[in-house]
Amino acid sequence: MAFKSDDDKTAYWKENLSILAKLLVVWFVVSFGCGILLVDVLDQIQFFGFKLGFWFAQQGSIYVFVVLIFVYMAKMNALDKKYGVDEE
Repeated sequence: MAFKSDDDKTAYWKENLSILAKLLVVWFVVSFGCGILLVDVLDQIQFFGFKLGFWFAQQGSIYVFVVLIFVYMAKMNALDKKYGVDEE
């Protein structure tokens, strides 16, 4: 990657870490919060015949993680274009 200036490089990595932190918070809330902490509350709701808390613990957090990978990819592609370091 060739940045135009050191300021661009610093701003790029700051935005990259911000995106990463936000996505990790979402993943933590879904996997730990919904799968462990809120499981009793969520188990009162049925989802495809399963208790919602059980579903989050077993499959939901994995699906959310896969979606977050694609969100990260899209966000990073946009960030790369913004700073002119995208692959053409």
